[in-house]
Amino acid sequence: MTDADADALLVERAKRGDMRAFEMLVVKYQRRIERLVGRMVRDDGLVQDIAQETFIRAYRALPQFRGDSAFYTWLYRIAVNTAKKALVELRRDPLVTEGSLASSGDDDETSRVENELSDGATPEALMASREIATAVNAAIEALSEDLRQAITLREIEGLSYEEIADVMNCPIGTVRSRIFRAREAIATRLRPLLDTREGERW
Repeated sequence: MTDADADALLVERAKRGDMRAFEMLVVKYQRRIERLVGRMVRDDGLVQDIAQETFIRAYRALPQFRGDSAFYTWLYRIAVNTAKKALVELRRDPLVTEGSLASSGDDDETSRVENELSDGATPEALMASREIATAVNAAIEALSEDLRQAITLREIEGLSYEEIADVMNCPIGTVRSRIFRAREAIATRLRPLLDTREGERW
């Protein structure tokens, strides 16, 4: 049974009133939703509230879920809309903060960047990896909301172009363009660092 099939079975059980089935979906996706929300809002204190509101909205909307897309794609779309609504209400700009990017956790992309780049274990290598990780964070933070969301869903959450198009409610061509522009912007920020290290590239 595939992951999507397992989700579909849980969704059907939840639609019939099985709260335990929906709780299993919450447990499965809560951390991913919190990470996604954490890259959209500045206030870390709001992340859990917005994530909780996302699952409440998802539960209420379950009768309308027809399974045209994967459950987590549908859930991501609800999370993005919930976060945007909260930001509008608070009159805040959706900006990534270093704190949300550098939060501890095995799945955190900043930790992965540092771990992958610091295998040399020398002080110089460690300093270089941290410098690059900081530059990546700054580059992502400087992106527009649409570019940041697209690159996050693709490179960090691992969604396909089709799934990202569904989440962002735009054509696949637009998704490809946004991801390309985001990668170019990040590469431009990293190039001065990487050009000084032979054999390294973005």
